[in-house]
Amino acid sequence: MRTLVALTLCAFVIGPRSEAAAISDLFCDDSARLEKQLLTIHGAQKLGRGMRGPDALLEVWIAPSSGDWTLVQNYANGTSCIVAMGQHWESITSRADPA
Repeated sequence: MRTLVALTLCAFVIGPRSEAAAISDLFCDDSARLEKQLLTIHGAQKLGRGMRGPDALLEVWIAPSSGDWTLVQNYANGTSCIVAMGQHWESITSRADPA
């Protein structure tokens, strides 16, 4: 996870940025290679996913041992990008409706 954090920080530190990050500001790689790195090197597991549009799928990856989380956007062209990451992930269970 430290390698991914360092690469992402480098992408954001170089030069001025606007509010909305462009795709070139993110860490991107081949989807299969990025997934393998998340699974094997970082011990992350895919927690969930959802469509963002016709050509983009968002995934939430969690490393249970550390609580680190990573948000990955997958594109139809076979590229995936890390769009956000953090620490101290906490799963929230839904409560039954009291009514």
